[in-house]
Amino acid sequence: MADAGSLNSDRVLYADRVRSGLGRETPDPSGAVSLERLEAAEVGHVAFAAPWELARVMDRFAERRGFAVPGPDMAEAGEAGRVPHAVPEALFTALWAIVEGAGGGRSALEFTQATAGLGTHLDPGFRDTQLEVSRNWPGVAAAAAQGWPEPFTLVQLASAPSGSLASEFRALIVDNGFDLEVLDRDALSLRDLPAPLNYLNARILQVHDLWHLVGGYQTTGLHEIAISAFQLAQFGHAYSAWVLAVTLASASVEPVRYGVLSGVIAAAWSHGRATPPLLGVDWPSVWAEPIGTVRQRLGVTAFESPWPADLFERAA
Repeated sequence: MADAGSLNSDRVLYADRVRSGLGRETPDPSGAVSLERLEAAEVGHVAFAAPWELARVMDRFAERRGFAVPGPDMAEAGEAGRVPHAVPEALFTALWAIVEGAGGGRSALEFTQATAGLGTHLDPGFRDTQLEVSRNWPGVAAAAAQGWPEPFTLVQLASAPSGSLASEFRALIVDNGFDLEVLDRDALSLRDLPAPLNYLNARILQVHDLWHLVGGYQTTGLHEIAISAFQLAQFGHAYSAWVLAVTLASASVEPVRYGVLSGVIAAAWSHGRATPPLLGVDWPSVWAEPIGTVRQRLGVTAFESPWPADLFERAA
């Protein structure tokens, strides 16, 4: 185990890399920082300082692990030389607090809330940049133009036939004691956010668990990380980028765990890039169809995980 001094030095070097954007292709001259830590910092850079670089960095992340990156061209034209946002020290303090709380009995909801809270520490100009990134992401403008997403209801789902998408979705929610939407959109005042962030944040709360089913992601620890990468590829979701940044920062001091997590993230990013945009799907129109039929209709293939979905649960 690293002593306090070396741990603090490592975290300072990580923060420097997050701010600068220097990736693993530019090794640390001192040799004190591992390639895993350098790559984790590169993901942190696009999550917290330069979201316009998300697709380029994540495509390269996947390609390093042999995963193809099909889908629309996401090259960021005209972004060369753009100055990254400042990343205040308070963000790193909050990030390491999340890392240190992992495995200490923190619930999934508490992790979600703490990770979402990282947004309060970002540069004041970050949200405008994220707006720009979101508006330009393939499929977002057309989906957001449909207007505010009306909530699904359990009554609506219960009316669908057995074996249908709606029936499977209802069972997932009820059998696991989930909320139909991950968090309360009204309590979060999501409608008050500027467009399209208002739509995007409400919509993903609504369809996150639905995408688990249609995309073939199980509700395990490993696949919750994987679906964050899928969501990020689908619409450049800032929160999903923060989840991946925290996850990789935490794992980057453990090469075996990092290998597992980076592999599943790369696979899910590739999957999200290959899948047609799902944000704007009219889900009620396909409630009565089996999941296999829905996948065929939408051009979705089930996620092929490079590791067993319940790997972490088995090891616990």
